[in-house]
Formats: sequence, C-alpha cells, structure tokens
Amino acid sequence: MSRALDFILAARRSEIQGLQQLDATCELVAKVSQLVHTLQRERGYSNIHLGSPDDQCQDALDALTAQSKLAESVLLDGFEQPDLNRACAAEKVRLFNHIAAVLHGLEGLVRLRAAVRRRTLSAEESTAAFSRPIAALLAVVFEAADTASDPKVTRCLVALFNMMQGKELAGQERATGVAGFINGWFSPVLIQRLHFLGESQQRCFETFVDFSTPEALLAWKALAAEPWQTEIEQLRLVAMRSSEQQPIPASLHLPWFELTTTRIDAFKAIEDQLTLELRNQCHCSIAEASAELDNHRALLKRLGSMDSTAASPGTRLYNVQATELESVPGDAMGHQLNRSVLDLVHEQNQRLLALHDELAVVRTSLDERKWVERAKGLLMEQHKVNEPEAYRLLQQAAMSQGVRLLEVARTLINQEKGRPGR
Repeated sequence: MSRALDFILAARRSEIQGLQQLDATCELVAKVSQLVHTLQRERGYSNIHLGSPDDQCQDALDALTAQSKLAESVLLDGFEQPDLNRACAAEKVRLFNHIAAVLHGLEGLVRLRAAVRRRTLSAEESTAAFSRPIAALLAVVFEAADTASDPKVTRCLVALFNMMQGKELAGQERATGVAGFINGWFSPVLIQRLHFLGESQQRCFETFVDFSTPEALLAWKALAAEPWQTEIEQLRLVAMRSSEQQPIPASLHLPWFELTTTRIDAFKAIEDQLTLELRNQCHCSIAEASAELDNHRALLKRLGSMDSTAASPGTRLYNVQATELESVPGDAMGHQLNRSVLDLVHEQNQRLLALHDELAVVRTSLDERKWVERAKGLLMEQHKVNEPEAYRLLQQAAMSQGVRLLEVARTLINQEKGRPGR
C-alpha cells in the first residue's frame, strides 16, 4: 500500500508543479496585457500624427512610445523567468512558438515607428502594422487558456482573453475612426470595417460575460451607465453617414480619440481586475494541492509505522471509470488505514474525471474560435477578400444552411483537408 501512496504523492507533486508553471504563465499574461495596452494607444495616436500637417503631436507620440518600450522590456524579462522555461512539455510547444512570433513582431516596431515619424505610410498601413504584433501577443494569452489544466483558472483565462480581444477590436476601431475623421469622410471600406469591429466586439464581450468572475461582471455592468457610451455611439453614426459628398469636420478626430480612449481604459481596468483574480486563483489551487500533499504524506508516514508482519488487508477493485466493482473484507489490523489509501485512489480518479469534464465545457468557446479563425483565413486566401468579407461569407453560409457558424467552419476546413494535394 505504501507503494500505491508513493504514486499518489508523485501525482500530487506533478499537479503542483503544473500549477506553478501555470502561475508563471499567468504572470506573463499580465505583462502581455500591459504591453498590448500601450501599443494600442501608440497605434491610435500614430494615426493622429500621420494626419497632422506638422510635428505638433510628436512629443506626445514619443511619450507613448517610451511607455511601450518600458512595457516591452518588462515582458522580455518575463520570457526569461525560470518557471516558464523549466519544463518543455508537449503542451508548451505552441506557447513557445507564439512567444517566438511575438519576439519577431516586436523587432519590427523600430522600423514602423521611424516610418510613422517620417510619414512614409498611410494610417491604414500603420494600423495594420501595429496590429500584427498585438495579434501575436494575444495569441500567447489564447494559448495559455487553451493549455491550462485547472478549470477555475481556465475559466478566468477565457474571460480575460475575450476581454483583451474585445479591447483590441475597440482599439482598432479607435485607430480606424481617427483615420476616417481626419480624412473628413469614411470610405465604404472603412464603414464596412467599423461594422465588422463593432459586431466582433459584441461577440467577444458576450463570451466574457459567460465566463467572467462576479466581481469583474459587476464592473462590466457598471460601464453601461457611463455617459461616454452615448457620445461614442453618436460619433459612430456621424461616421457611418459620412461620404465624399457629405464630409464631416476633421476636428472630430480628437473627441473620438479621447472618448474611445476612456472606453478602452475602462476595459483595461477590468482586465487588471481579472488578472489579479487569475493570480489569486492560481495561488489558491496551489495551496489546496499542497495541503492535500501534506495529508497524503502524513498517511504514508502512518503506513510506514505499521508492523510489516501485519495481516494482509482486504482489497477493493475499481474499473477504468473508477467505479467500485467489489469489496472483500480483510483482517482488522491495518485494514482501515489501507482502505483510506484505496479511497484516495478512488477519490483522485473521480476528481480527475470531473476536472476533465469541466475543462471540456470551458474549452468549447476556445475550440469554436480556432475553427472560425482557420475558416476565415482560408476564405481570405482563396477568395482574396479581407477579414470582414470573409466573416460575412461564413455568416451568410450559416444563415442559408440554418446551422451554426461553427458547423460551417468545420465543414469548410474538412473539405479543404480532403482536397487532392492537401
């Protein structure tokens, strides 16, 4: 029986190690969140600089760039932390690949910033260029949620990722709006993009609500009463109704930037709250697992003190579903203690099954996102369309077939896999 308990202890130690590595990943996520936020603001203000006739905005832009560089430095230090790099398990492969993509994307910021200051690119090009490293950073958060092994931590990560993704879409909306207002009117392409960004934000925030903690959800609901919500919506309508024949004042780009920045900063406050709750949940899970490990060690110590000549205990058998098959009574001596060990085995199996079921439920939204993103990318490649148009094609197919978007995405990907040469 002591040998059986040895393996139970090993399982608990492995679980604690996994939670500690998850905690290190969550610490990294917090640093990612800060860098994303600073890059988002720098992206939006870069469009103001690009639309200005002189360099009056450059000092403010330089200050935002300095904030981004500081957040980048903190994140790069985080990539070197021992807990993150201690184990190169199979589930870490994709995470490390995404980190490599982040590093590559950050290297390109030097050239991008120089081009912005020289005004050698358009606002749309600048927005797209800033969005690429931000997307790589968000992929790190997604991967952290997709590989987390603790259901409570995973729920919090899913809520955090969707808040961050929704905020990123809001940031793209801010940058797109700045470009359109400075131009004096919004082209059909920009209007289509604003529609797409608004709808995409809504989907992200709906998922956030589904998985959010009570505290973060309370903060989210409080935003509905903020006066800037109405003001932003009014400016959206102005943008949507504009055209080359019906221009709008270019000066509207400043209130648009300020109001949308207030909105995004409010989202960041919820992000920070979720990040704090995420770390707290990691610490609670580690503490619970450590307490269980101490209990198991105490039981092992009691087993070690038993007389080695004691009568053999009875046996309980379980099938692969951890359901008891039979119970054979044994001698009294040591029976109760050894029965406790078998109860531990049974309890551990049941707990792992429950964790698996909980994780499967939480990861449903992540799996759906992966299928839809892959399908969008495929349509963009095949039909040479942009992201809003690709998503619209998926929506139209889902509506015409009367099925969920996920089913259309799966069918599309599976059909592509079955094509010759694939």
